[in-house]
Amino acid sequence: MSKTIVLTGASDGIGAASAETLVSLGHQVILVGRSAEKTRAVARRVGADQYLLADYTKLSDVRDLADALRDRLDRIDVLANNAGGLFAGPVATQDGFEKTFQVNHLAPFLLTHQLTDVLLASDAAVINTSSIGARLFGNIDIDDLNNFHHFTPNKAYGDAKLANILFTKGLHARFHDQGLTSVAFHPGNVATNFASDTTSYFRWVYHGFLKAFLISPEKGGRNLTHFITGQPGISWESGHFYGDNRRITRTNPQASDMALIHQHWERSAEMLGIH
Repeated sequence: MSKTIVLTGASDGIGAASAETLVSLGHQVILVGRSAEKTRAVARRVGADQYLLADYTKLSDVRDLADALRDRLDRIDVLANNAGGLFAGPVATQDGFEKTFQVNHLAPFLLTHQLTDVLLASDAAVINTSSIGARLFGNIDIDDLNNFHHFTPNKAYGDAKLANILFTKGLHARFHDQGLTSVAFHPGNVATNFASDTTSYFRWVYHGFLKAFLISPEKGGRNLTHFITGQPGISWESGHFYGDNRRITRTNPQASDMALIHQHWERSAEMLGIH
């Protein structure tokens, strides 16, 4: 059965690879990217009918994106929050938040919130692209979510990817009994332009000789596609984090702290002016 899918981070990497497969399967895919040139090129290449632009360093763009989606779509079967990255910093956005935190967590949190009524009416699934970085580097301080005081590229990224998992579990706790499902997953260590503008040692992994040991965007895209096209309760269980082997996988212990999950949600909402 054809699904209506909103796919962010679709202008390259696993998003672009997944988009090609999804369109070939007959799904209606709305691509979302930051670069007009790259997103347009992917839409033409894969044969997608629609694409929209949003720069996640500007929360006004996220609100405009939500409005555009609501205007265009009567239903959304899948919202795939796939946009993100590891950045140098700390860098404050025009909204006053640290870039890594905003792009990876606050922006998809806001987009999902702005579309919640449509998602609930559609019995939708929310797919959040996370990372094993949540376990390796994440250590959330609820009083320093932006990491302005203890910033390193790896910690900021790990915290943001852990935030994706907390968000997934928060969505499940709040909305699963209303028909919404949610999942977070690690796509694998994919050969992309990841960390290219940072001093993180990941830059040398992803752009040096070790790049030969990374998986292709196509393989990572297949993992993304698996969760987008899968049937909740059969292909995957709502409220969990999956590894690149598509199995429920151990992650950061903080992801099991329900008090933190609730508190992190409330702090994120407060930052965004959501009541």
